[in-house]
Amino acid sequence: MTLAKPEWLKVRLPSGENYAHLKRMLRETGLYTVCEEANCPNIAECWGGGTATIMIMGDTCTRACRFCNVKTGNPQKWLDPYEPLMVAKALGQLDLEYVVVTSVDRDDLPDGGASHFADTIRAIKREKPGLILEVLIPDFRADPAALKRIVDARPDVVGHNIETTEALSPKVRDRRASYQQSLKVLETMKSLDNNIYTKSSIMLGLGESEEDVLQTMKDLRSVGVDFLTIGQYLKPGAAHRFIDVQEYVQPPRYEFLRAKGEELGFLYVASGPLVRSSYRAGEFYLASLIRRKYHHVESFQQGGE
Repeated sequence: MTLAKPEWLKVRLPSGENYAHLKRMLRETGLYTVCEEANCPNIAECWGGGTATIMIMGDTCTRACRFCNVKTGNPQKWLDPYEPLMVAKALGQLDLEYVVVTSVDRDDLPDGGASHFADTIRAIKREKPGLILEVLIPDFRADPAALKRIVDARPDVVGHNIETTEALSPKVRDRRASYQQSLKVLETMKSLDNNIYTKSSIMLGLGESEEDVLQTMKDLRSVGVDFLTIGQYLKPGAAHRFIDVQEYVQPPRYEFLRAKGEELGFLYVASGPLVRSSYRAGEFYLASLIRRKYHHVESFQQGGE
């Protein structure tokens, strides 16, 4: 039985000069965005504000999670070797200060595409050294060598989404993904570089208990995750493979979880019905935090000379 969407859960239709400009530029540069591929409800806010989440390594994912609208299939090891440079050059044409780069899962590739992802990070950093770059990575099967390639490329923030609670993970995610594997990814990133900021995301409305959500938050903090986003799951289409919404979570519960997250020690918690893992309101805070860190490092270096 399909639940009726509540009146307070409204998605604004995309419009505005900034939105139209960014859409035109993205078309001209040929970049994929997860904003469109995953039918993100915040596309109006983010594109209207001049930010977007770029998706690399094609538009076909080798996994089939039951919450995701991205096309699934077998890319048969195809990768565009010029993509890292093209993405960097394209972003050089866009007036952005904070960019999120993500990708589909590529289990058809020996390293899951980690080398290609790392090449893209480095190319972007060369093209726009002052750009704050967040990456939202797949799990790369929790392979330490693959994850080290990402860390060594020096992104400013590394995100990997746990998506849901441990009890619901087998029902919601592809069988090749797991709750413990995602925790291992986040733990490994911190062990490789304790100074790197890490980030994760939880969807609500899938039938999770409050106790399990709080435990998930505690598990994320136990592996050093710095930033957390919590939002409402919205079924992306009518296809049978998508899991149904079990509950539209009321706004006060998001505020409660935000406060709990801050008590647990997250540096920042974005929590609300339309919050997603890449969320513009949160990126303003992350950007200021990262710039303060850069300023502190530069001041320390100058003082030591």
